[in-house]
Amino acid sequence: MPNKGKVYLIGAGPGDIGLMTVKGLRCLKKAQAVVYDFHLNAQILNYIDHEAEFIYAGKRGGHHAMTQDEINRAIVEKAKEGKIVCRLKGGDPFVFGRGGEEAEALVAEGLPFEVVPGVSSSIAAPAYAGIPLTHRNYSSSFAVITGNEDITKPESTIDWSKLASGFDTLVFLMGIKNIGAITSKLIEQGKAPQTPAAVVRWGTRPDQKTVVSTLKDIADLITEENIKPPAVMVIGDVVKLRDTLNWYEKKPLFGHRILITREYSADYEPLEDLGAEIFEFPTIKTVPPEDYSELDAAIAKIETYNWLIFTSANGFKYFIRRFVKSGRDIRDMKGVKICAIGPKTAELVNSYALKVDLIPDEFNAEGLIKVFSQHSAVNSQQSAVDSLKGMRFLLPRAETAREIFPQKARELGAEIDVPTAYRTVKPEKHGKRLIRFLKEGRISIATFTSAATFNNFTDMLGQDAVEFLKHSAIAVIGPVTAKAVEKSGLKVSIMPETATISAMVENIIAWAAPEKS
Repeated sequence: MPNKGKVYLIGAGPGDIGLMTVKGLRCLKKAQAVVYDFHLNAQILNYIDHEAEFIYAGKRGGHHAMTQDEINRAIVEKAKEGKIVCRLKGGDPFVFGRGGEEAEALVAEGLPFEVVPGVSSSIAAPAYAGIPLTHRNYSSSFAVITGNEDITKPESTIDWSKLASGFDTLVFLMGIKNIGAITSKLIEQGKAPQTPAAVVRWGTRPDQKTVVSTLKDIADLITEENIKPPAVMVIGDVVKLRDTLNWYEKKPLFGHRILITREYSADYEPLEDLGAEIFEFPTIKTVPPEDYSELDAAIAKIETYNWLIFTSANGFKYFIRRFVKSGRDIRDMKGVKICAIGPKTAELVNSYALKVDLIPDEFNAEGLIKVFSQHSAVNSQQSAVDSLKGMRFLLPRAETAREIFPQKARELGAEIDVPTAYRTVKPEKHGKRLIRFLKEGRISIATFTSAATFNNFTDMLGQDAVEFLKHSAIAVIGPVTAKAVEKSGLKVSIMPETATISAMVENIIAWAAPEKS
């Protein structure tokens, strides 16, 4: 009989990925099976080992992918298989998340579990709308109430008279469809019709929309504004503070959801700091080469090279990993000069206590040719035709790369080895949610860092991929990427002069929020 597994009931928060807890992420990283809901930020799934089993259990527009009984059985069965199971839920599992029922099912089967609380939308959505639930001058108590119960049924468990008079602030979840009945019932039980009220849709997300009115008029207003679930309603004098405390919707990039087609890095953080949401959908994945023989041969004679060139952080990471695995000593590179393309690559090289001797001004093959020709001309009397004669270069790089620099270096008399240090492959990734966001116009800017990221994107999303992008601004790195995009009939709106992600991010900010550039 297999060992019993363990289940983590994890709250994923209301939407902003930054509100996911550290413990929740730590549990997800070791998950072997994940049962997840619809109302959570799909980017959280990127933290999970993609060898894990993914089970979708969400509901949208009232359509249930699985009943609650089926969900209970699924988490029990996977735990009995000996797996670490994460039940990933929007908000908090014990705040109208039915986490208590799932925990009971686990107890009945004798299965171990832990609860990892999440930030509930009942707190987060009002906070992101600038509405504190308590305030010394306005509110000393609040209640969180389900809004999807039929309040006309005689056996209702809600005591409306006490709600109307017993709490300073009322927060209703899942109440949009019943909002007219809810507000009428509160007024009927003595709540003042002019009590301030607000509804926050998609709280903490770029799609967040907040409407403010009174208890008497809020139902009519959300009909006029076409406010649909998911939304949170707040009733009470604290709503008056929204005009003063509204912070999130005033961020310069609020409303922007930006697609990145490579793995997330810290270079993208300024976009999030200014209010944008990052939608990560990598269309390339770096993996080791199928054959290390060329790289191993170069490493074996490392001391024979004059220059070691790294055109990317990946090139260096895969090279140094193989260098160490080959049993070489870092001191074996003594006397070999190092050239790094871009400050980020140079920073990584330096972090290994290796000095970078040269960083070209232009971060491309043409820039390399220029800088080495100038460098050689200063140090020799050779003509331009053979200005690199006698020099030996080692350029560990991607399996598929441009030949401009190696070809030109050889023409100028140099010897150059270009072993494959890594490969880029197209990941197996399902783009259903991305397609929906693109169709609905919920991706404002799409970014592509290479022609491969764009070409793989169109392959992965199918024949309508280009059509999907027509409603998004497109940002690219480099003319080769721009050419690939424009060849498909799309327009490039943003392209930095410097071919780095940091420069692209700066240009996106200048384009979308010029007052911050």
